[in-house]
Amino acid sequence: MHFSIPDTQDFYNERNGTSYTGYNIHINGIFHCCLRYKQLHNFNEQLKKRIAHIIPTKLSNSYSKLQFGNESCADSNATAATVGPNGKQHYKKICIRLPEFPPKKLLPLSQSQLEIRRYALERYIQLLGQDPIISKTDMLFTFLLNAQQESAGIEQRTTTLETYLMNGYRIEINCLTTDASSKILEIACQNIGLPNEMIHYFSLYLMRKENDDNIALVRKLMDFESPYISQRLLSDCQIVIRKCYWDPCYDIQLMQDKIALNLLYIQTVSDIEKDWIIVSPDIKAQLRSLQDRGNKKEYLDIARKLPSYGCIQFSKASVDYPEPNTCANIVVGNSELSIRITDGLKIQETKFKVTRMRCWRVTTTHNVDDSQDIPSNSTKEFISQSLELSFEYLMNKDSLRWIVINSENAMLMSVCLQGMVDELINQKEGNHFTNIKIQTDDYIPFLYIKRDDSNRISDSSSSDTISSLNEIDMQTTGGESFSMKRKIKNKISTTVFFTKGRESVFEEIGDDDL
Repeated sequence: MHFSIPDTQDFYNERNGTSYTGYNIHINGIFHCCLRYKQLHNFNEQLKKRIAHIIPTKLSNSYSKLQFGNESCADSNATAATVGPNGKQHYKKICIRLPEFPPKKLLPLSQSQLEIRRYALERYIQLLGQDPIISKTDMLFTFLLNAQQESAGIEQRTTTLETYLMNGYRIEINCLTTDASSKILEIACQNIGLPNEMIHYFSLYLMRKENDDNIALVRKLMDFESPYISQRLLSDCQIVIRKCYWDPCYDIQLMQDKIALNLLYIQTVSDIEKDWIIVSPDIKAQLRSLQDRGNKKEYLDIARKLPSYGCIQFSKASVDYPEPNTCANIVVGNSELSIRITDGLKIQETKFKVTRMRCWRVTTTHNVDDSQDIPSNSTKEFISQSLELSFEYLMNKDSLRWIVINSENAMLMSVCLQGMVDELINQKEGNHFTNIKIQTDDYIPFLYIKRDDSNRISDSSSSDTISSLNEIDMQTTGGESFSMKRKIKNKISTTVFFTKGRESVFEEIGDDDL
């Protein structure tokens, strides 16, 4: 996951007459929360204490030692158990290193110093997000979940959340407004009878119906966020259940279970109806006959052999290939990113293998009209964003070329590319689909400090959140007001994604592949 801090907010607490700066944290290009420096500092101090108790099990060989370049860091030893193809575990000591946290300042910061701190905090949390162990700890998830709740001003209470399958079947879930995605997914899957050991093959997604009646996946809901809160920010979206892996080989195990088979079947039928999976007329007629007879397994056996099976198709985008300003659909799946151009009844498709992508990046351009009033209760709605995904591709043996895609879904495309690369690395090293599980060998309470420092909240599990935000002084309740620290005028922030260990995947390209 990728963190960024593109901008800040000014807060004023009328209770004690103090002002302070809040840092707007975006995760995978989406606003998640606003935190003060001291909240992040407190988290870092607690992380240093708990890091010695982190035990990563089923750890990939590529993560046997964690490095952060020349960063000054706090480190600790932990035990890693690597699971090989034979299922045996091999234990080794690894070094877990924390990046340097920006130091405290005694005097108020100037504008230039605030900008330096913003960049330093952004660098710090980016390194945490890239860490294959810390990024999967309950402590980080609990911290981010509490921060989302506080920033959204949502009080914890019981509610009914609607989750859907891809055929429109509705699952009503009784939960808390602050329950994490993993808990909501678990409840939903238990309601339909999916075995617990198969739940991790699925995830929750936000899906939106477009003006042309097509549907679009907006993003995958992460374990550290509340689906209730995230859906409120995108009220035109539904929460749907889809599989979260890319390689069809994982279908084999799921197809042995009746409920899992049905989930795969429902998703495949939906993808074919949406034309995400290209099907010839003859195959479509054969599949329709199997569908009418209710022969789901045979239906899937045929569908799984189709070239675009398991792919996600995104809305129209502007690409610079084969010609500049080409309008195309972007399709991601099968270890490829495809540019699909429709010319009448003909479809021209160009495929780019992820194993031939040296790197990729997402560039976000924020534009704000200086004459526009900035809403006091919003950090993002007034900002128009233009997203660009570009990747460097090995076109032939001696030629690398940047391919540029302009799309509002650029960040989700990048997340999909990362997921496919992670699977390739997993399979190359002979590890299981869920090869990393984080455990702690001793319980150490985590305390979440609110922005106004009015109270501290102790956790007892990874899903604990702030029980009530009534004491928070927000402008909506007449206590604390805030404004943007600075307007962003044509501000460009570039995110470069280099996958750890993926160089070994790239090196497997031979002359026959070119």
